[in-house]
Amino acid sequence: MARFVPVIASVVLFTACGSSPTAGSQSELRTSSDQTDNQRRARIRLQLAVGYYEQRQLPVALDEIKRALQADPDFAEAYDMRALIYMDMGETKLAEDNFQQALRLSPNTPDFNNNYGWFLCQNGREKQSITYFEAALKNHTYRSPAKALNNAGICSLKMKDRVAAERYFSQAFQNDPSNPSTNANLAKLYYDLHDYQRARFYIGRVIKAEVLTADVLWLAVKIEHKLGDSVAENSLATQLRRRHGSSPEYAAYQRGAFDD
Repeated sequence: MARFVPVIASVVLFTACGSSPTAGSQSELRTSSDQTDNQRRARIRLQLAVGYYEQRQLPVALDEIKRALQADPDFAEAYDMRALIYMDMGETKLAEDNFQQALRLSPNTPDFNNNYGWFLCQNGREKQSITYFEAALKNHTYRSPAKALNNAGICSLKMKDRVAAERYFSQAFQNDPSNPSTNANLAKLYYDLHDYQRARFYIGRVIKAEVLTADVLWLAVKIEHKLGDSVAENSLATQLRRRHGSSPEYAAYQRGAFDD
């Protein structure tokens, strides 16, 4: 059966930098003027690295990270970003070293914990990953808890813990009901549990959000097939053919492989 690709964790770009406040300044909010020139240069390099990373120019992004760390060797966000780049390049050991360095420098940053948790989950260490997702969620300043909750749900499914997965996905839905990944994962979970009415509810939200990938449409077709709604099934199958006629999902539909 098709699997859904989760939304990967975001990179922290604009958090406060790391020098300690001077005497008498504890009652003030930190601003950009508190940064040294080196820290400002490092942050500019990081932003360039993120841009190259998003364009999939990974070697160039790595070079910008190197320059950021030359300017500020204790720049935790640069280590986290470098870890994500190495992760995408398949450099597992280098990725882990950089995730751990980011966490040594800033152990309570929720994005770092979420990103490292996802790394662990992707490398067969699902049980360990949950510890880091939970650490991210304990930080009440975390602006996007649905990401960690969604990732924790996916990793729970990898451990065949459907009860935990349902709990995490449901909490993610409460935090961000419009998130297509969360809705798709809930639809897939309930389909596997043979709760087809619930599965229809969540996959319908994905389709209304115009997320019409092959795996989404194929799951929607299978749900309607199980519910016996041939009109809805045929309509969705037509969309699957028009949008993804050469996909494995449409080939499965043509074979009638509804239970594969």
